[in-house]
Amino acid sequence: MRGLTGKAVVVAGGATGIGAATARRLAEEGARVVVGDLNVSGAETTVRAITAAGGDAVAVQFDLADAESVAALVETAVQRFGALHGLANVGADLSVETLGRDADLLEMDPAVWRRTLEVNLLGYAHSCRLAVPHLLAAGGGAIVNVSSHAAFVGEDTRPAYAASKAGVNALTRHVASRWGRDGIRCNAVSPGMVLSETALATMSEDFKAAGLAGIRSTRLGRPEDLAATVVHLLSDDAEWVNGQVWGVDGGGVLRD
Repeated sequence: MRGLTGKAVVVAGGATGIGAATARRLAEEGARVVVGDLNVSGAETTVRAITAAGGDAVAVQFDLADAESVAALVETAVQRFGALHGLANVGADLSVETLGRDADLLEMDPAVWRRTLEVNLLGYAHSCRLAVPHLLAAGGGAIVNVSSHAAFVGEDTRPAYAASKAGVNALTRHVASRWGRDGIRCNAVSPGMVLSETALATMSEDFKAAGLAGIRSTRLGRPEDLAATVVHLLSDDAEWVNGQVWGVDGGGVLRD
């Protein structure tokens, strides 16, 4: 892909799954990568894979729910690589304590909503806010936010998660509209069912079969599928794509 060689990109949530695959793909395309995650051992594992393949990357422990921690993540890129050219927001609270307790409105726990929005939406807002000045200083750059098809399909559960991802879509359009003419592009990708390491360990065969029955593809998604699209949107090959939410879900959700 064009325009990634030597560029400095932060992957916020790069320990496992889509984030780790994105960090590895960025390095393959010549980018220098800051891999941030609350799970710092996972981030370090991602970095070891990148450096073993000849890439340049550093791991940073950070918490999307802590604005100061997000600021330190962004500053690491500037201090180590001299600039910031891209940001991939991948992290979310998918824990049993949060996503696992995201019930319908009659059974909702306001604490679950607060935690979900604090991490999944406000965390992205903080990272975008902190990245934009550096992207402007570099003459422009790109942001890609990981959303979810949950924002569109109207599930009968997980309303807090869906609302947070719908908010990510609105945030994406705001950043594109506000700074697009200053050279900043901001897009989002909307995954369907992706067989990450965690999913493979927890999903039953029946659940996988049901997921496959709901899409227009021969297989379920892999982290690398999302990584390819995220990295494309960060590259110069997508320089005329801005403010979009792309479904990368094997044809699960068909919409204009």
